[in-house]
Amino acid sequence: MSRLERQGRAAMTPSDVEALFTDAEGRYRFARWGRPLVPVVFGVEEATLSTVKGAVEAVVALAGHRMADTDPELGVNLMIFFFRDWEELPEVPNLDRMIPDLGPLCARLAAAGANQYRHFRFDAEGAIRACFVFLRMDAHLSAMPAEALALTQAVQSMLLWSERAFAGSSPLARAGETLILRPEIASVIRAAYDPVLPAAASDPSHALRLAARTG
Repeated sequence: MSRLERQGRAAMTPSDVEALFTDAEGRYRFARWGRPLVPVVFGVEEATLSTVKGAVEAVVALAGHRMADTDPELGVNLMIFFFRDWEELPEVPNLDRMIPDLGPLCARLAAAGANQYRHFRFDAEGAIRACFVFLRMDAHLSAMPAEALALTQAVQSMLLWSERAFAGSSPLARAGETLILRPEIASVIRAAYDPVLPAAASDPSHALRLAARTG
């Protein structure tokens, strides 16, 4: 936890911030969690479970947000699945009730060779109310150190980033032997959870307010 907070702030330009939340069709879409996170992890051993939950706790603390033991509406609201093949997901009991068109979705992801997918659900104000993270452990993901994989997923689940936000570069970096968040990404996460800012936004001018808080 402390290793994330020690990195301080790194200023971002408004255009830098805007790019992080602009989708392939040019739409600006920002959202943060509107409730405490309650994570649950499936498909891993106890050691990896602790690593994943520790990464979530670290990023939540960095944001100044909260975690809880249970969500009064959903029970758990951040569900992370590790598996080997997309065909396994439709067999998970009741998952099709939470993910629309789960079967066709898994077929499309398998055809595309995807190794990860995130599905967000939102409340009436547009804030994140739930996130489902699916990780198909192919050769690439299996080769990643558990800490790096866990921290990357925690970061990507904390905000509604653009699908292109980390396509060219990881949100992580190395400081000697220590794995950290890139300072500019850490600064955006902190800024995004400023209580003065809205929990969701679709106007690109929101990026100006975010950028002003990253300096």
